Amino acid sequence: MKITFLGHATLEIKINEYSIIVDPFISGNPMASEINLDDLKPDFILITHAHQDHTLDVEKLAKQNDSVIVSNFEIVNHFQNKGLKGHPMNHGGKWDFDFGEVKYVNAIHTSTFPDGSNGGQPGGFIISANNKSLYIAGDTALTYDMKLIPLQYKLDLAILPIGDNFTMGYKDAIIASDFLKCNKILGYHFDTFGLIEIDQAKAIDEFKRVKKELIIIKPMEHITI
Repeated sequence: MKITFLGHATLEIKINEYSIIVDPFISGNPMASEINLDDLKPDFILITHAHQDHTLDVEKLAKQNDSVIVSNFEIVNHFQNKGLKGHPMNHGGKWDFDFGEVKYVNAIHTSTFPDGSNGGQPGGFIISANNKSLYIAGDTALTYDMKLIPLQYKLDLAILPIGDNFTMGYKDAIIASDFLKCNKILGYHFDTFGLIEIDQAKAIDEFKRVKKELIIIKPMEHITI
C-alpha cells in the first residue's frame, strides 16, 4: 500500500491498480493548494463522516471518475440521491472490494452535512490487502473500542488524528497506539487552522520517549507499507 497525504485528513491509497481517496477536502484546504483535483482518479472514495472538511470534493471526484462511494448508510444514501454510485456499510461490518477487505469501525465524533442533514454515525476503516492491514481512525476521541481491533488485525500502520480540540490530541494518540498494539502512527487532522495547531516537534519527541514512531509528512508526500 502506498499512502499519500493530501492535507488535513485526506489520503490517497494505492493498492495494486486501484486508487482509493479517503475524506476528500482539497479545493477548500489551503494546505492542498498545489493539488489539482483533475489529477486524482479514484476508483473508490471512502468517507468517515459527513463534515465538510471530509466531504467537500466527494461529488466532483465521484462524477469525474465514476467512483464508488463507501461509507455509512446515511452518507451513501445522500450521494446516491445525487445519482452517484455507492456501497453502504455500518459499524462492525466488512466487505471484500476489488482492492481488498474493508471493515467499518466505531469512532466518537459528530456527523452532519453542511446543510445540517443527517450524516449518520461517524466511523473509521480497517483496510486489509496484500497481507497488510491499515487502520484509518477518522475524526475520533480516544475510545476503548480501539482495544478490539488487535483481537482481529495485526496493524502495520495506524492513521490517527493528533490536532486535539475536535479530536484526540497526540498524547491520547499515544494511548491509542497502546490499545491498537501498533507503534507506527501516521498523524493527520492537525495544523489546517488555528484550533488544531500543534507543536509537531514536541509531538514526535513524545512518541520517541515511549519508543513509538509518529510520522508527520507534508501534502503530496507518501509512505509505503
